[in-house]
Amino acid sequence: MIAEDIPAKVAQDTAYQNAQQNSDKQNAKLEHDKAPNRVVLDLLSDHTELFKQFSDNPNFKRWITDSVFEATYMPGQPKRPDFASGLGTP
Repeated sequence: MIAEDIPAKVAQDTAYQNAQQNSDKQNAKLEHDKAPNRVVLDLLSDHTELFKQFSDNPNFKRWITDSVFEATYMPGQPKRPDFASGLGTP
């Protein structure tokens, strides 16, 4: 779930996409770091343990945000990869 759902949802985050297309890597990273919070909150109802770890464990949260950024950061590319199907896997 983490390796597929979170990167796919983060890649589709409008604010993050906008930052990638219209800003530099540093600003895109700042916006990206907010996106996993939005995604994890959306997943909360189905994945309470994930939410607990994400909220209470700073190392886990950093690992998630760093991993997802590396998997999704593609500046200047308007179409996001389809991680759910495995086609966008780096």
